[in-house]
Amino acid sequence: MKKITLKEIALTGVMAAAVYVASALLQIPIPTPIDSTRIHMGNVLCLLSGLLLGPFYGGLAAGIGSMFFDLTNPAYIASAPFTFVFKFIMAWLCGKIAAPRRGVTGSDLSPHGRSLLGGFCGAFAYVLLYLSKSFIEHCFLLGLPLAAVLPVIAQKAVVSGINAVIAVLVATPLGRLLRPALQKIWR
Repeated sequence: MKKITLKEIALTGVMAAAVYVASALLQIPIPTPIDSTRIHMGNVLCLLSGLLLGPFYGGLAAGIGSMFFDLTNPAYIASAPFTFVFKFIMAWLCGKIAAPRRGVTGSDLSPHGRSLLGGFCGAFAYVLLYLSKSFIEHCFLLGLPLAAVLPVIAQKAVVSGINAVIAVLVATPLGRLLRPALQKIWR
């Protein structure tokens, strides 16, 4: 069993704080008739966490930072456990796909290509999880009619898609720029 280093804990904490700040301060709220949604930069930092820290620590940073945002916002407090899991999966998948493969040959993807694919897969997985949760919550828990739920889910899908595209387009080059500096620190 590998020991967790102080450096890993510190970098995870710094990225979790960055995820929280980006989620809380860099956002545009969009009201809906039933719920709320928003365009925000939190997903950029979630993907960046996976790209820079790898699957596990990146997932922790994304999940913890996003969960704390939910816990400090009354509109999202009930979603905090789901947010932790969903954002962890987002960053974990991104980090897992983007991570360099030691000893693996035959890969046609460059490091940049792996980062793009990892970012896309992580963001897409998050959108699917988020929309599925919203659909189940509105239809089955709140008992709203399908005709009322579908427009809300459609609006959330558009906004989540925009968030996903922004996250991939910003996190991928940013990760490429920051990775060399972080690798010097990480050693």
